Amino acid sequence: MDSAIDIRIAAPAAEVFRLARDVERWAELLPHYRRVTVRARRGDRVLAQMVAERRFGRLTIPVTWRAVYWPEGEEPADLRLRFRHVRGVTRGMDVTWHIRPDASGGCLVTIEHAFQRPLPLLGPDTLPRFVDRWFTRAIAGRTLRRFRALAER
Repeated sequence: MDSAIDIRIAAPAAEVFRLARDVERWAELLPHYRRVTVRARRGDRVLAQMVAERRFGRLTIPVTWRAVYWPEGEEPADLRLRFRHVRGVTRGMDVTWHIRPDASGGCLVTIEHAFQRPLPLLGPDTLPRFVDRWFTRAIAGRTLRRFRALAER
């Protein structure tokens, strides 16, 4: 299953990329992230344990996963952050952030999620749709709104 969420930010793409690529500071920058723990480094790739919160009214659920992260900032028209989830319910999910400048001097940030995880008796789409609807979109949406607030200051 593929899904995407996006937001326009009234700040230069390079500034948004600089903020967002600093994954080790996400727990400091994003109030819904409890922690990001670096487990390993290899060149520009970082293996990190990530813990975010998903709120359902008064109920807060911690969401944990491990991902390999790397920036792809060579193409100014499409600055990218890449994540490959390697542990947790979302193991196998590929996430690509596209940070693209627009004519106004701001940018459009799109987060694409590609996730397939078939479950016996439930088929290939049940888990990916559930995760996307109840967790991925909510956490990614909060992340984008917070980075917009930070970049537009």
